Amino acid sequence: MAKTERGWRGTPDLWLDAAYALLVESGIEAVKVMPLADRLGLSRTSFYWHFADREALLAGLVARWQAKNTGNLIARCEAPAATIAEALLNLFDCWYDDGLFDSRLEFAMRTWALTDASVAAAMGAADADRLAAITALFRRFGYSEAEADTRARTLYLTQVGYIALRSEESLEVRMGRNPAYVLTFCGTAPTGAEIAAFQARHEVRLAARATPAASQPLTLSEARQCPPKSARRCPCAR
Repeated sequence: MAKTERGWRGTPDLWLDAAYALLVESGIEAVKVMPLADRLGLSRTSFYWHFADREALLAGLVARWQAKNTGNLIARCEAPAATIAEALLNLFDCWYDDGLFDSRLEFAMRTWALTDASVAAAMGAADADRLAAITALFRRFGYSEAEADTRARTLYLTQVGYIALRSEESLEVRMGRNPAYVLTFCGTAPTGAEIAAFQARHEVRLAARATPAASQPLTLSEARQCPPKSARRCPCAR
């Protein structure tokens, strides 16, 4: 049934979720009101109940990215840790948990920043804040200012490289590299107990990689795109 202006108009988060999906799939030029309305099955005018204009929606995307990727990275840098190796593994959580740090969104934002000065400025500020947090992490464990800065840049720019190059490697392979990464970044190898604790935090993701795709549940964004059962076969079906 078609939505009327007296019907449901969605929510700000629903529109932002759809904008996020278009951004990571097709880039910022694809994030426009009409395609979003079509994607959600809502009227174009419904959008304006939540956002003044497209620019307000884009500002919401930037704010979401800042809160998630930068906010969580800083929080993981500040998480309690008994050793520098444990502290780095706390930060590494970001590279394994999309709920903490969304690499697809990060790539899309960096691409967007190439053509938008205001987003480029936000990206520069985010990079500075993240580097400051990682530098502070090293300083907390007694590294000199110069060494902490260099090690922070080595660690952070390595991860930015992973994202920029869209580097693909299995979860198992990257997990296996963690002890060497920690040793490389801080000069101290993690203990077996520290690695075991880190792997335990991410065992659900490890197990999911071994689960056949057809038996995995749809993501929230996929579910929202599925038509009713009476409609044609869902394009999200695996």
